Amino acid sequence: MMYVSTRGAAPTADFETVLTAGLAPDGGLYVPQAFPKASPPVTPDYAAAAADILANFTGDAFSRDRLGEMTQAAYSSFDHEETAPLTQVGDEDWILELYHGPTLAFKDFAMQLLGRLFDDVLERRGERLTVIAATSGDTGAAAIHALAPCRNAGVVVLHPEGRVTDVQRRMMTSIDAPNVLNIAVDGDFDQCQAIVKALFANRAFAEQVRLSGVNSINWARLAAQTVYYFTTAAKLGGGAPINFVVPTGNFGDVYAGFVAKQMGLNVGRLGVATNANSILHKALTSGSYRPEGVHKTLSPSMDIQVASNFERLLYQAYGCDGAKTAEMMDRFGRERDLQIPADVLDLISEDFISEAVSDAQTLQEIKSHYERTGALIDPHTAVGRVAAKALRKAGKLSGPVVTLSTAHPAKFPDAVEEATGQTPALTDAWSDLHERPEFMEHAPADADAIASVVSARFG
Repeated sequence: MMYVSTRGAAPTADFETVLTAGLAPDGGLYVPQAFPKASPPVTPDYAAAAADILANFTGDAFSRDRLGEMTQAAYSSFDHEETAPLTQVGDEDWILELYHGPTLAFKDFAMQLLGRLFDDVLERRGERLTVIAATSGDTGAAAIHALAPCRNAGVVVLHPEGRVTDVQRRMMTSIDAPNVLNIAVDGDFDQCQAIVKALFANRAFAEQVRLSGVNSINWARLAAQTVYYFTTAAKLGGGAPINFVVPTGNFGDVYAGFVAKQMGLNVGRLGVATNANSILHKALTSGSYRPEGVHKTLSPSMDIQVASNFERLLYQAYGCDGAKTAEMMDRFGRERDLQIPADVLDLISEDFISEAVSDAQTLQEIKSHYERTGALIDPHTAVGRVAAKALRKAGKLSGPVVTLSTAHPAKFPDAVEEATGQTPALTDAWSDLHERPEFMEHAPADADAIASVVSARFG
């Protein structure tokens, strides 16, 4: 299994290189030269299924037995026996619960595995890396909890100060470890993400600290996230194609569903559910991909305007033309405007549909879901459910629909309490979260300033 860059100017790379590099040296994102083929797993054991599916991506980097050891270790920390359970909420509607990991969000599915993959490779190579991530709320905590125990990696997390919930922040900043550096950035998530890309582009700095990434720019993240699409299909059985609706800001989680479809999974349509930061919805409905400033919403993990994984889809839609993708992304970087031609948009629309959801609709869905089922859902899940209902009503979805529930309601207690009057309780592992001391640095939204802070710790 070999990988190429979406921008076409980087050498082909094997899985180990893709894992440890994160971003391709030409600034593009790694994708497989060809998508492997796989079938839904026959085992109900999530960890075993994950090892089987991931073996299609890792090539010779790990034996199947070693992969199995790492997936068993990664998913043993989840608090539900099914790891990714399904809850039926209608005749043909389900919610896929992806919040049973250590930091109560879907990011744990990839991060718990990535920490082990990194440590294995780096131990064999006798190397160290500095892993950096920008977070809109959940990636940071998942990365820190997965990588803090790593012997061979430091982890740097940039979060937009004041734009994550108190619980999300404390899950990151309450970890005091010599290889963990939390930086609160005076800016929004898009600025944090742009800083990460600028640090990778600064080759001298990147080489000095041995920079790598665990945002969904890292292909290994997406590979790990394809697994729950396969296990869900196995639970629902054959027959009609399964549609998935995904609350997403950075496009990684829903793109993983697209990858699963390219691998042969019987996926119908992929619904992109956004909040007021609706750049993806506008791009998928009008062809206009143009950032308009980040809006602060009740679903902050989706408060994103520049979705980095959208580049992977554009590369695919343009026939895997790296030069064309590079030209588009270079122009987008200069002009902050990208217009998708009608024929390309038609091709994308064969797989993707979308809906934008307001905060008022989000609160109403949390309330009505609680009144109907007695269960609490977080704002991101509510965005997904509103979108799923709207898309079904519009005739754009039919048959089985699975909405991804990406976070535990206790990570967003203010919104849930406003909607229902109920305060969702944190799990026992986090019961003392608000009494724990916090550890973080503060910095302006400036790549040079961030580089200085990182160099002081890991240079």
